[in-house]
Amino acid sequence: QVDLMESGGGSAQAGGSLRLSCVASGYTYNTWCMAWFRQVPGKEREAVALVDSRGNTTIADSVKGRFTISKNNAEKSVYLEMNNLKPEDSDMYYCAAGPPPYLGRQCVDELASWGKGILVTISS
Repeated sequence: QVDLMESGGGSAQAGGSLRLSCVASGYTYNTWCMAWFRQVPGKEREAVALVDSRGNTTIADSVKGRFTISKNNAEKSVYLEMNNLKPEDSDMYYCAAGPPPYLGRQCVDELASWGKGILVTISS
């Protein structure tokens, strides 16, 4: 596992933008897959975006066209560029990381390290 440190959250107006950053410390192997999830209390954690070290990305339908995930393999970091924000994007956002998926599995199945979360609040 690796330690993950998120930054960049905060408040924004609807229609605005925020950029979340997450930096990992530990073995690079365990950051092959990196992702952003979000969760409000009482609800299931939702995968927002995932990226692997080859640059393959998966974006949730709810944010497609508005959010972009990117990864810097050398710096063991992942970023979430959030544009055209909506009040329903208000959530705790969590960074996650994991090793390369075994045959037949996907990145989402391998996420073993989690950050403490960062709050995003969007006002209308």
